[in-house]
Amino acid sequence: MLKGRTPLILAVVLAAMAGLLAYVSLVSSEKAVRAGWELVPAVVANEDLDAGTEIDVDNIAVRKVPEDFVTKSVIRPENVQHILGQRLAVTIKRGDLLLWSHFQESREFERLSTLVQPKYRAISIRVSEESSVSQWIRPNDHVDILGTFRDPQNNEMMTVTLLQNVIVLATGKIAPTTATAGLMTGEKKYPSITLLVLPEEAEILTLAQDMGNIYATLRNPDDISVQRERGKATIKTLLTGERLNTLGRIRQKDQVIIIRGTQAKRARGATGE
Repeated sequence: MLKGRTPLILAVVLAAMAGLLAYVSLVSSEKAVRAGWELVPAVVANEDLDAGTEIDVDNIAVRKVPEDFVTKSVIRPENVQHILGQRLAVTIKRGDLLLWSHFQESREFERLSTLVQPKYRAISIRVSEESSVSQWIRPNDHVDILGTFRDPQNNEMMTVTLLQNVIVLATGKIAPTTATAGLMTGEKKYPSITLLVLPEEAEILTLAQDMGNIYATLRNPDDISVQRERGKATIKTLLTGERLNTLGRIRQKDQVIIIRGTQAKRARGATGE
């Protein structure tokens, strides 16, 4: 009997499989159609705004719009603090999405001169990723500037600290007031850093760049100490360990912050002092 029903059973199985395939296809099609149309929050104008309008919390709002329309150019709610107090460079209508390019003029034409203190100068030095602490240096950071040169007297390579506790005014085109949240990853990279220095220090840096390689070392923002006398690293002191032994003893006496995960812990040196 079962043998006679085989074609019927096979037909039922095939029909079920066809139905399942049709259902899967339908679900996939629905997902494809809905892709990009999920609603996500974005910042829009809450009223008609003229060019030059200073943005505040009353003239903007958060609306949900299709995901496909929210590109990296669109300002998201978590970045609102970067545009408050900024002036529009264009006129926009109520309901328009706010874009970073709407504030492009204020970001590109910042006047760095207003950050230069009287009797000081701003000067830029070339840096690479290696010479700028893997580009972790940011505007308002404090750095020391090192130079590696060849000693003209004995033709020996040496490294010296040229300047200490120097304030960084800008990294590339990024100043302290730049809305970095609106910049692409590539735009945050920089080929130079701009420093706040005395005129005589600017002369030193200009000469040092032509003589050898310049490096910036990053300081803790609370560390403003300056050592009056600094030695120099040469091939001799490197190979003999002359300076390393002295510096090692200094390091042992100082407290060191050990970071494990997100916890910072202070530990005494090996001497237990």
